[in-house]
Amino acid sequence: MENNLKYYIVRGDRSGVFAGELASMNGKEVELRNVRKLWFWDGACGVEQIAKDGVAKPKSCKFTVTVDSIILTDAIQVIEATEKAEKSIKGVNVWSI
Repeated sequence: MENNLKYYIVRGDRSGVFAGELASMNGKEVELRNVRKLWFWDGACGVEQIAKDGVAKPKSCKFTVTVDSIILTDAIQVIEATEKAEKSIKGVNVWSI
């Protein structure tokens, strides 16, 4: 079965920045699927550039593992990502301790 969900960058007011497939949105509540937290990035000046271009320095980025889904209750910025950006984000190695 093909997944038709579009890839988004979502900034939470306190929760941080996430990248994943937008499943639903209701006010500040956003459900993402196949999602990673973008804890630290290098090679983009902000989430807008990440959504458009991805990151230029993937080896320096700290992106978490991908989880099946997450519900954010504090979304303040929701930006559709380009295919280029999605490929870049998914290409960053998992950062873990």
